[in-house]
Amino acid sequence: MASDLQTTALRAGATPHAIRAGITAAAAWLPERSVSSAELQERISAAAGLRLPPRMVERATGIATRRAAGEGEYASTLAVRAARTALARADLAPGDLDLLVFASATRDVVEPATAHIVQAELGSSAHALDVTNACNSFVNGIDTARAMILAGRARRALVVTGETPSRAVRHAPSGPDQLKDGFAGYTFGDAGAAVVVEPVARGGILDVDTETRSEHWPLGGISGGGSRHPRGDEHTYFHGDGRQLRTVFERFGMRVLDRMRERTGLGWEDFRYVLVHQVTLPYLDRFVELTGVPRDRLVVTVPELGNMASATLGVQLDRVHGGLAAGDRVLFVGLGGGASVMSMVWEKA
Repeated sequence: MASDLQTTALRAGATPHAIRAGITAAAAWLPERSVSSAELQERISAAAGLRLPPRMVERATGIATRRAAGEGEYASTLAVRAARTALARADLAPGDLDLLVFASATRDVVEPATAHIVQAELGSSAHALDVTNACNSFVNGIDTARAMILAGRARRALVVTGETPSRAVRHAPSGPDQLKDGFAGYTFGDAGAAVVVEPVARGGILDVDTETRSEHWPLGGISGGGSRHPRGDEHTYFHGDGRQLRTVFERFGMRVLDRMRERTGLGWEDFRYVLVHQVTLPYLDRFVELTGVPRDRLVVTVPELGNMASATLGVQLDRVHGGLAAGDRVLFVGLGGGASVMSMVWEKA
């Protein structure tokens, strides 16, 4: 097993005697306002004049409640609040950072990078940039920080996300077709998360893999704000086909996990937790059925918090990080529109 893990470290960008990068602190932030599926469905039904089956949203998604950012709360707000907690847990000051990555599907503005807004609030002066890749943004951000540390470009990084996808939800569909096109948005919940990534003496991020099938990019997203649709409210709502995306993930997602297990020699029993992106409860049930991951390895958040986009894995990590012991391994499994599947093996130092 030792030789297998050495091989995975090499794949992750290290050498047997070189520096390792790992997560040394984690935190999350949830808005105070809770929105039930019953409340959401009532609002949709009243605004659209549609008679919907009782508890349709909750029964279809398994989501009872989700959090929603309040007035004056933005993606950066949630990120900053999580960041301050993570820094405190790492016993660090903002000035100790030399890299700040805002990694999210949501941003405050198109330009400049939201990382600068976060940094201004924190009072740091690190190299700041945004990384975005739908719901895989946060894992991509951690991988970016790891790579820069291993390359000698950074010593201590803060990776943050702030997700407010609830603001892209169509609450007043014009009819059944718009209801169906925007239904995936009714799973959304808002949250922020942050991790500190820095050199570690042992453990750290041992393996990273991804598979991307970009031909599926039209299946879902928010088209407004870019050069294709720079203006117009109609383009600011999330639209997509959740069933088609699920089929795409099932078709090629398992290959990422199969490769990871073959390279590392690790089985599900070797992971203390498996953190997986959670869209709906039926989707999570299907993940368990396909992979064979024991349910006691999962950190289930979707019934109470919904689909928190890229913050999902960060919120799960925050819930278990304090109880991890040195040597405990955690598997991150990310699913992102576009479409991409990502895995990351991390061992607590």
